[in-house]
Amino acid sequence: MVHGLLTIKKPYFCSMYLKPLLKADPNEDDQNEDQELYEHHRVEVEKGQALLRIDKYLMIRIANATRSKLQQACELGCVLVNEKPVKSNYKVKPLDIISIVLPNPPANTEIVAENIPLDIIYEDDSLLIVNKPTNMVVHPGYNNTTGTLVNALAWHFKDLPFAQENNIRPGLVHRIDKNTTGLLVVAKSEHAMTHLAKQFYEHSIDRSYNAIAWGEMPEPEGTITGYIGRSNHDRKIFQLYNEEEKGKWSVTHYKVLQSLTYVSLIELKLETGRTHQIRVHAKSIGHPLFGDTTYGGDRILKGTTFTKYKQFVDNCFEILPRQALHARSLGFTHPVTGERMFFESQLPDDFVKVLDKWTNYAHFKPMEEE
Repeated sequence: MVHGLLTIKKPYFCSMYLKPLLKADPNEDDQNEDQELYEHHRVEVEKGQALLRIDKYLMIRIANATRSKLQQACELGCVLVNEKPVKSNYKVKPLDIISIVLPNPPANTEIVAENIPLDIIYEDDSLLIVNKPTNMVVHPGYNNTTGTLVNALAWHFKDLPFAQENNIRPGLVHRIDKNTTGLLVVAKSEHAMTHLAKQFYEHSIDRSYNAIAWGEMPEPEGTITGYIGRSNHDRKIFQLYNEEEKGKWSVTHYKVLQSLTYVSLIELKLETGRTHQIRVHAKSIGHPLFGDTTYGGDRILKGTTFTKYKQFVDNCFEILPRQALHARSLGFTHPVTGERMFFESQLPDDFVKVLDKWTNYAHFKPMEEE
């Protein structure tokens, strides 16, 4: 399939920065699901500085910074003095450490806008909700410069006023893995992006996933916690640690929706959104997601040694050649109206087909298992 192409050579996501303090790992295919706030500026106030409003002070110190943008950043809690948010009328003092934190690390990246169809289930002037299919990387990276969700969004936004000014910035507030399907919210303005990113940062976003996991879960409901960090043996995957210095704190709540003998359909709700969080948590308790090639779910982990059972599972793997994980629902506060919004996405066909097969198998086992 040939898509239309439009090349955008312009900084996106952030219009004012000095240098990125955090950079994406080029070896990481699936980027962090959690929307971190990144430090774009760090300023130490001079010893002899007289008391001065912080918005005026930063206008002097940061090139091309406007007072309105600085005031907006203060209003949204993105300007910190000595690690605490301040309002725009705060008066700087000698030796204050000022940080400006904004969504997404600064980047100068060439985006190729591609005419890729999108399943958009809601859109207004501030944001849109997209239902991402499988096998689509969210953000251009080291090995994925085209065919991503951002490439598709750049095309979708090309007729909007800000795009006419050659200033396309598809505002990804969070991400899901390449082969995970489901809902993502995308901001269409800096205000919306910062407001939504702050909700993720404060864990006030409601997110639920559906997954098929190997085995029967230890309890009908439970919570998995720990520090997620890169594996010591393979830097492309992550694992759960007990030590704080080895990773970032993570919390996932699960609930069993269906127990199907050798697999379980579960609902998962995230308090945090670390890279591969659900997949890492599932593996950590001995129940990897069905079909997850990265975390060991792509082989038979529960069940019998009968030939027909192996054939059955292999057929399920052929139907669903990926992790059985779907971002089912998304709830948040609208950045402009203040309305609480909620969206839900139906399970994709491959997920449904495999779930139906396991449901039938659990009820009608082959004769050789009796």
